Amino acid sequence: MKQLSKTFVWILMGMLIVGLMGFGAVSFTGSASSVARVGDENVTVQDFARELQQEQRALQAQTGQTLPISQMAALGLDRNVLAQLISVAAIDNETRALGVSTGDENLQREILEIPAFQGIDGQFDRETYAFSLQNAGLNEREFEANIRKGTARTLLQGAIMGGVQMPEILGDTLTAYIGARRSFSYVALTGADLALKSEAPDETTLRAFYDENIDAFTLPETKVITYVQLTPEALVGEVDVDETALRDLFEQRADFYQQPERRLVERLVFANQDAAETAKAQLDLGGTSFETLVIDRGLTLQDVDLGDLTKEALGEAGDPLFAAEIGAVVGPFSTDLGPALYRVNGTLAARTTIFEDVRDELQNELAIGRARRVIEQRGEEIEDLLAGGATLEELAQDEGMSLAQIDWHAEFDGEIAAYAGFRAKAAAVQAEDFPSVDFLEDGSLYALRLDEVLAPRPEPFADAQAAVETAWLENQREQALRAQADDLLKTVQEQGDFPEAANVLIETGLTRTAYIDTTPADMLNRIFELELGELAVVQGDDSTVVVRLDEILEPADSAELTLMANAIDEQLNQSLAQALFRAFVEDAQVRARPQIDQHAVNAVLANFH
Repeated sequence: MKQLSKTFVWILMGMLIVGLMGFGAVSFTGSASSVARVGDENVTVQDFARELQQEQRALQAQTGQTLPISQMAALGLDRNVLAQLISVAAIDNETRALGVSTGDENLQREILEIPAFQGIDGQFDRETYAFSLQNAGLNEREFEANIRKGTARTLLQGAIMGGVQMPEILGDTLTAYIGARRSFSYVALTGADLALKSEAPDETTLRAFYDENIDAFTLPETKVITYVQLTPEALVGEVDVDETALRDLFEQRADFYQQPERRLVERLVFANQDAAETAKAQLDLGGTSFETLVIDRGLTLQDVDLGDLTKEALGEAGDPLFAAEIGAVVGPFSTDLGPALYRVNGTLAARTTIFEDVRDELQNELAIGRARRVIEQRGEEIEDLLAGGATLEELAQDEGMSLAQIDWHAEFDGEIAAYAGFRAKAAAVQAEDFPSVDFLEDGSLYALRLDEVLAPRPEPFADAQAAVETAWLENQREQALRAQADDLLKTVQEQGDFPEAANVLIETGLTRTAYIDTTPADMLNRIFELELGELAVVQGDDSTVVVRLDEILEPADSAELTLMANAIDEQLNQSLAQALFRAFVEDAQVRARPQIDQHAVNAVLANFH
């Protein structure tokens, strides 16, 4: 029995060891060194951690916020990073199998050319090299191995993608499609050409139209939301602003409130006094203009514009410029850049604002600012009340709080839903969610509760009657236009041409991308579907046209089309090359049979918490 007991204990110990192999055995410095094996290549723990950190920093630079690893994992970004590393490892496995590598001389040249390893003299610095690698968590052996692998990948990628060309017929077909041209004649009919009955439809007519087009009057899924709100404006009366603070703010804006008389001025500087005087003489004699002088110097009027300046800022030119009329050119006067001519473009009168004139404005501004800070402080208190079970109705009894209810859906942006933050929270809220405090862009505080979700349903006729009448009138207009267009089409078919009284417009050699104002958006697309001489009616939101295709033209032989054709060919070749390389990488991954150590992956993610 004693021997059996010992044997049983050893069996349990063995099972325990096997069971605990995945726990605590994998970390940045633990016994497991890789998170995946791809053929003969490993995706190391350090590589995975480093790429995760780089992805995190990239997201921070893009959004301005630090995204925790836990949230990145929830979004699947950790899996994206691992998938990219596995793809790279699969390519490295192929280069190893093919024997693709780079020599020591090429490796040395690449390292010497990396700017991060160069000293202040622009030459490779050994200490900088070692220091940079240490900061990146790499040793020289690992880094140089990565350089070799990267170079090998580049060679392999170039061999697969280099010289790949799409069949010429595809590029030619696309170019011919884009560059194809049509000449056509058309008559545009608009609501102004109609003589509709002026009497309004009766309720029976509207109800029939409402029933026939019920989809147009169906409300979307709607959330009935109750919310409380505390705005800075609601607390303005409770906030004290002392006179000293008002006057301090007024003094801080003295430059805005107290402005002397100014002139809008342009200045053209010359190389010497003779050139400036010669130019001024030409202006006086009417032999040139200020604009011409500016253009002759290779400048624009924007280049010589000084904006609005005071008399003191203009120096010796101040008095003459302030005495000159608008449009006059005076000078030359000496400047730091050389002799210059000045032109007066406008006058800005002096502005003097006294404190009493803006006191109420400053009072409201400071009060609103302080009210926002009060709201921020009350936010924690209100959050605690909600956490303790207080209802929105109970919160609404506090000073300044208001209670309201809205029927919200994705297309509704009125009232508080005009704020993007509220719309985002309203879209996400569920029936089981407890209200919580949040803030709007203007500093307001709010909390919301989902009361009910209304399924899509027809809007009651009484509520939709105005919209029904508008839609009915629009439908009548469209039907009348269509009938008029059909009559015109029939006349053209019978007579062989448009009537002499019709306002026929002719367009020549237009491509599919041409734009003609006040015509249906789909008109050009419809024209390119017609046969030569064929007629068609094209109806749009604002107009209806009767069009006839007069001529089918080949693409124009132009430099612009040639450039476009070359760009299409280049894009097609790149797309084919990239598709080939993606297929190669996918095949390499399948043959390499990647194996992921999920315990190691979890351990890396855990080390970020």
